[in-house]
Amino acid sequence: MIVSVASGKGGTGKTTIAVNLAMALSGENIQVLDCDVEEPNAHLFLRPEMVGERAVFMEVPEIDEDKCTHCGKCQDICQFNAIGILPNVALTFRELCHGCGGCFMVCPEEAVLSGRRTIGVVEWGHRGSVQFVHGRLRVGEAMAPPLIREVRRYALREKLSIVDAPPGTSCPVIAAVRGSDYVLLVTEPTPFGLNDLKLAVGAVRTLNIPMGLVINRCDMGDGKVGEYALKENIPVLLEVPFDRRVAETYARGQILVDVFPQWREMMLRLFGEIQSRAHGP
Repeated sequence: MIVSVASGKGGTGKTTIAVNLAMALSGENIQVLDCDVEEPNAHLFLRPEMVGERAVFMEVPEIDEDKCTHCGKCQDICQFNAIGILPNVALTFRELCHGCGGCFMVCPEEAVLSGRRTIGVVEWGHRGSVQFVHGRLRVGEAMAPPLIREVRRYALREKLSIVDAPPGTSCPVIAAVRGSDYVLLVTEPTPFGLNDLKLAVGAVRTLNIPMGLVINRCDMGDGKVGEYALKENIPVLLEVPFDRRVAETYARGQILVDVFPQWREMMLRLFGEIQSRAHGP
């Protein structure tokens, strides 16, 4: 089973829920996949023992000047201006390439060769019985989805995989949650939270994945998120009130289920709700 924890905006408590859900179930066959590759932070709480890493590359074009006739077909098909054809020279701009492969297909002289650029690294390890994988995007790299897909390849069907997705609703989020059995959307009861929640709900519905809500700091805002959930027939699986002690524990990088017994109980109930709604009672 793959459960993705996502949010329409940052700062709602997405990583907190993902990490504590995993640790509450640590007696099970669990793995955590941190797909927020631009700013991974699940490891700050789990503090896993890292045992391996590998670089991740993306295929980019290189032009064989001996074969190139400067016809310009590769330049015409590239929507990201990664290739420039001049009368006597062909230029490639690796950082602009999105890896679609169109230039390889249209070149009549087979002058477009396969090169590669490093986009980041995948690292893996464990904390006790909980396996952990995350990606780190190379500084300055704009293409997060290829690295996210590499992290997702570590998801094992015989395990419960908890995916910590990036915030927002753009391409990285889609790459992270696609193929999940259930999406848990973490939000907050504020106008900004509601606005971004609506965008996230639209994205998840496009992927046709069942979903539920966690409303964090539920006692500090208004009730419009709950009204929206009721109107859209989206189940609210958990409401978490604000607690200064929880905030202080989080700031110290501690696991909440290890400090507060009620948090362990909350996470176990939450997972029971996810199971029943993802697979039926």
